[in-house]
Formats: sequence, C-alpha cells, structure tokens
Amino acid sequence: MKIHIQSKTYPAVGKAAVKAAIADFALDLNAGEFVCLVGPSGCGKTTLLNILAGLDKDYQGEIGGGQPPKIGYVFQNPRLLPWRTVRENIELVLAEATPASTVDALLDAMQLTSVQQVYPERLSLGMSRRVAIIRAFAVNPDLLLMDEPFVSLDAPTARQVRELLMQLWQQRPHRVLFVTHDLREAIALADKLVFLSASPMTVVRTLTVPIARNKRNDEAAVEAFRQQLKQDYPDINVLL
Repeated sequence: MKIHIQSKTYPAVGKAAVKAAIADFALDLNAGEFVCLVGPSGCGKTTLLNILAGLDKDYQGEIGGGQPPKIGYVFQNPRLLPWRTVRENIELVLAEATPASTVDALLDAMQLTSVQQVYPERLSLGMSRRVAIIRAFAVNPDLLLMDEPFVSLDAPTARQVRELLMQLWQQRPHRVLFVTHDLREAIALADKLVFLSASPMTVVRTLTVPIARNKRNDEAAVEAFRQQLKQDYPDINVLL
C-alpha cells in the first residue's frame, strides 16, 4: 500500500497565515507490516491518521492507488458507546450475519470474556482500550490505525495491553500504522520505525527493528537498541 500526501494545509484564521501541516509525506506499507510513527508533539501524526481514515478529505495526495482500503481505527480515547455493553460495542461494527464465534475469539484473545455484558462505565481504562482494539480488529481491516492507544495508562497496564495486542496481531496480522511518542514502545512493537519532522510533517528517517519478536519483552535489549539508534542517528534525538 502506497501513501503519498503531497500537501495538507489549514486555512488562515484571522491574521494567522495558512498553516502547512504535512508536506510530501511518502510511505510504503507491506502486507502484515507493523509500522510505528515517531515524531514530536503537534507535528501532524493524528492529522495523517484522520486523512487515511477518510475523516479529512481536504488534502492533496493519493492513498493505495486503487479502491479505498478498509480501515480500523483505535483513537486516543476509546470512544465506546456508554449505553451498549462491551459485546454490543464490538458487534456494532459487524454485519448481522457475522458468527458469534468471531466476537468470542476476539474477547478471549484480549481476556475480556468475563466482562462482555458489562457497560463501559464499569470498565477500567485499560479494559476500555482493549475493547477499542477488538472493535478495530473485528472489521478485518486492510489498514489498522492506532493513535497512541496506551496513553494515560500506568506502565504495568500499558505493558499488559501491549502484549495482548501483539498476541492478537500475530494471530491476525494486518498492516498497522501506530503513533507513539515513546521510542521504547515503538521498538517493542514495530517491524519498521518512521521518524517524522516537526510541522510541516515529512519523513526524516526510516529504520527496521532487528530484534526478534520473541525478544521484544527483554527490556535490556530494547534499551540497548534505543541507545544505539540515538548514537548512530543523532538527528532523531530532536524528534523524540
């Protein structure tokens, strides 16, 4: 899947000039590839995801080169409907003929079977984020967008949800575009790291992660690679 956003601008407001948010952003996503976008706050990462999701059509560029891809989107806020149970929030995005076993398997993978009839107000933030991840996976997307889905979670909860996400992704590999400010998190998750400039956003550097998947829980290995990146590519330090 090829993504090329030539230009995204915001109109002038009052005396403020036209703001360029994205400039000549180009990225290729392979099937089943997990890509993390790393860049400074406010550089345009969420804007990019909204464009890819079809929520913002005011841009110049091309996505995919053919039929619009089917998108799954995990927002920073879980955005669960409070009047629907966990299971009903997931079923909302599915066709009526979808077998119940599809939802059962996803709930089991995210360890949420026991709360499937619970309403969102009774869930912890970590559980709510897991429901949002299931809902995005349930549509079997061509591209899964994840906008800092573990923000505001404490470290142990974030690690647990991250590990469950990886187990689910390995069972159902999709193209994933994952936004994070945390380089350790990016290294633990990604096949490929894409470092982004400040606004107007463009790609500064793309690097692969050589750590084997079964070693990603080794915090020492992740930290060693993070330090190596910062030493070998000092230009990324200002982007973190």
